[in-house]
Amino acid sequence: MTEREERFINIEMALSNLERTVEDLNEVIIRQGRDIAFLQKQNRYLTEALRNTQSTVKPEEEETPPPHY
Repeated sequence: MTEREERFINIEMALSNLERTVEDLNEVIIRQGRDIAFLQKQNRYLTEALRNTQSTVKPEEEETPPPHY
């Protein structure tokens, strides 16, 4: 095998490794995109739930004491 052929094989192997790395990173990005979308949806839900809860909570002086008082 000539030096040129050996260099060509090494370049092909490096390219193959880079292609696999790009595919792996793409999968990570897709998964992170899904996770971010889920977390944004969950955040909106929890924010809305918190708003609804705050509207039903009375100030402490307006609260009736618990029955054991």
